[in-house]
Amino acid sequence: MGCILKGGGGLYSRLAVGAVLLAAGSASRMGHRPKSLLELGGVPLIRRQLIALSGAGVDEVVVVLGHYADRIEEAVKEFPVTLVRNPDPDAGQVSSLRLGLQALSPKLDAVVVALADQPLINSQDFSDLIGEYKKRPAGAQVVQPMVDGLPGNPAIFSAEVREQILTSGANVGCRQWQSAHPEQVHHWRSNNSRYRTDVDTPEDIEALALRTGHRLKWPVDLASMA
Repeated sequence: MGCILKGGGGLYSRLAVGAVLLAAGSASRMGHRPKSLLELGGVPLIRRQLIALSGAGVDEVVVVLGHYADRIEEAVKEFPVTLVRNPDPDAGQVSSLRLGLQALSPKLDAVVVALADQPLINSQDFSDLIGEYKKRPAGAQVVQPMVDGLPGNPAIFSAEVREQILTSGANVGCRQWQSAHPEQVHHWRSNNSRYRTDVDTPEDIEALALRTGHRLKWPVDLASMA
């Protein structure tokens, strides 16, 4: 028995997926050191994220920088990504998100929003999220992982949501859009704790090592700032 394929190449049509990777924060609780340059296995977290996005087949990535922009840019300069600098990163994450969304090309079907301080996210995690978006319930425009009843990251949303965010007020980001349109949000239940794992403090680094055995380390010049 045959089956009907969408787009002629698989069960679902090919999506053009872009990503905004947020790396603009001051990391004040980490001693004012860029969390995205913490290393796991000798590789900075921001590079691990870019490798994972590439491995998941994401078509286009915008990295939003702010604090420590020169240093972070040096770590990613050989990647084929668009770098955007937030001139006022202390205005909050929403301002960085909006700059990233504006910098993406218009011909995308969906957008992933990722955080540069999630140490364990891998390409399969991004692929699973994109796969869940493809089979989301009718009417859903956002897929948000939920782990033990709590929201995780990254999230993914439609090009329509992107457009609605950008045509709304300057204080509207993905979270605010979800609050205003809860009926269009698919809360995807997952047992994948990597979606809930990030590092904001030195204590988080220690807790991660105790829980998983993964030890994050600072580059030599940043370690001396401890």
